[in-house]
This record gives sequence, C-alpha cells and structure tokens, in this order.
Amino acid sequence: MKFVPAGVVPFVALLLLQRRPVAGRALLVTGSGCPSHSLCRSNVQEQTRRQVAVLNATAQELFSLYLKCQGEPFSSESDKLCNPAGIFFPAFRVNRTSERKEVMVAMYKLFAFLNASLGNITRDQEELNPMAKELLERLHNTTKTTRGLISNLTCLLCKNYNIFQVDVRYGDSSKGKSAFKKKQQGCQVLRKYVQVIGQAARVLLPHLGPS
Repeated sequence: MKFVPAGVVPFVALLLLQRRPVAGRALLVTGSGCPSHSLCRSNVQEQTRRQVAVLNATAQELFSLYLKCQGEPFSSESDKLCNPAGIFFPAFRVNRTSERKEVMVAMYKLFAFLNASLGNITRDQEELNPMAKELLERLHNTTKTTRGLISNLTCLLCKNYNIFQVDVRYGDSSKGKSAFKKKQQGCQVLRKYVQVIGQAARVLLPHLGPS
C-alpha cells in the first residue's frame, strides 16, 4: 500500500470532495498510484476541449447575471466591489510555449479551485436568492461542466504523466460571513474567473491536439 503523507489529497479524494467547499493543500506526486487508463474515454481530449470552450463562452454571462441578481450596490459599483485583488486565486503562469505537462497541472489547480468556489457561491445564492432560478441553474450547469473537466484532466494527467496527486490550494469558505460579504466574495471570484478563463482556453486548446 502506498503511504500518503499528511496534507496530500489524492485525485480520488479530491473528486469526492468536489460537492462541498474545502481548504487545504496537496502535493504533486508521480508514481504507480494512477487508476487504470481504460477509465479514460476514447475522445477525452476532444471532450476536454469542448468543456473549456463552453466555460469560456458562458463565463461573462454568468458574471453579468450574478451581478443583476445581487442588486445594489453591486449592479452600479461592480468595478469597486468586485475587484478581485484582495482574494486568493491560483496563479496562472503558463502560456502556449509551456510544456504540456505543466499546462495540464496548472489547469487542474485552476479548475479544482473554481469547483470548490462554485460550491461556496451556489450555497450562498440558494440561501440569499432562492428565487433566482436562472442564476442557480447557470451555477449548477457551470459546476457540472467543471466537474467533468476535472475528471478528464485527472485522466490525462494519469494516463500521460502518471501524476495522481496535485498541489491544490483553495480559497476561504464564506460560511459565517455577512450577506454582503458573501455576495462580494462571489462577485470577486466570478470577476477573476472571467479574466482567467479566456487565457486558460487560449493556452490549453493548442495542447489538446494530436500528440
């Protein structure tokens, strides 16, 4: 049995934790712990491309709808209130010339963080705006796509690089914060998401062509 050091969260555990906000760190490890490659779909790369494209195409609409549903002062002062400078968001330093392995690891960190953040935002909006059906539906759909993307990135990292644990840092949970702070944290995360997803799509898609 492989010993897993304290603080290390294997992919399987991360996937199980995706339904609730988490905080912690896990270390990138290579080794013999990857599940069977037969679990990968034959079209995993094309499916991953489509998922990233969908997230990129819908990010701005999600952010705009979120602002609309929060009301004032968020609708009129979004530049000030939704400035993401004060929150943690995974650094995204890869580009089109980066090695594919480096890109895949960076993508996993980004979307694992986003998935946990979407869990926070969705929980808060179910509490604060339970009648905002369109917003809640978009949040659930974005989360569903993100989970599928994480599953495919997990497969690609295991299959191509035998990586089965990745260093992931998550943001703060909004539990216990005021309604205003919950709304603000959500808009800060979604604003940053809009800024980063376009870059992520431009960087990742060229790396998902034929090897």
